[in-house]
Amino acid sequence: MIVTFVFATVAALGQDFAAEFNEGLRLYQARQFEPAVERLRAATALNPKDFNAYYLLGASNSQLGRVDQALVAWRAAEKLNPSHPKLLQVLAVEYSKGRYFTDAAATASAALLLSPGHEPLYYLAIKAYQDGGEPDRAMRIAEQAATRFPGSARAQFELGFHLQKLGQTAPAKRHLARAIELDPKYEEPPFFLGDVLVREGEPEAALPHLRAAIRNRPDYVPARVVLGRALMNLERWDEALRELEATAAMDPRHPQPHLMLSQIHFRLGNEERARQEKDLSLKLRRENPTLLEAVQSRPFPAGR
Repeated sequence: MIVTFVFATVAALGQDFAAEFNEGLRLYQARQFEPAVERLRAATALNPKDFNAYYLLGASNSQLGRVDQALVAWRAAEKLNPSHPKLLQVLAVEYSKGRYFTDAAATASAALLLSPGHEPLYYLAIKAYQDGGEPDRAMRIAEQAATRFPGSARAQFELGFHLQKLGQTAPAKRHLARAIELDPKYEEPPFFLGDVLVREGEPEAALPHLRAAIRNRPDYVPARVVLGRALMNLERWDEALRELEATAAMDPRHPQPHLMLSQIHFRLGNEERARQEKDLSLKLRRENPTLLEAVQSRPFPAGR
């Protein structure tokens, strides 16, 4: 993480504070984050009104993987300088790491007001609202991004993605196709376009898009699963079998390929193999429930 500061004259704040802060800064720059935390915590105790000390304390805790401790420090910094663009950006990212999606969305939206031309902020806010269960607000920001950045494949994809999530498949397909035009190597637009086409009952039309997604990213398991479904819908059982067996080997923990393999073996008359694959799918679902569950939002603890 790159940390930038607007320095006050630390000598004016007392020699003890200056010594602790400067040593904390030195340790941070030397990537000695644990001792840096101790020095910077001491600095904030000596001067609770210094923005830079709290900022650097948050950055040190973040480097150590301590999400909540980083957020506590950065929230203190935010109270001292609520309009600091860089701080709002890192807060939004760290809130999302901790699954505090409501806070992440609000912070990213505040950062957008300060820096409306900074494209990545739109995607932070979109993801936070989506993860926080507010797809309509995610959609509105996706519309703003697509309008402001018409030549961005990511912006066109985000709008297409949210349109299809809300069932507006016709405009979704237009934006996904536009994203493919803008960046043919981007794997997500052809995957989602292929997925929409499969769900609309056009598996043949979906195949080239799904295969393009896999060419762009060979380990793209969701695209391989939908490709298998498209081939099953076309009753191309042998091809579907090969694709799904390769997918299961690529991600042995994922239950979905095995469930689909069970369906194929049943159709091919191999009931014993169908039962084995179904049992394995159920076992994997029990062992890895998070693979098929949405991440849930949570509030930041009160009083932190």
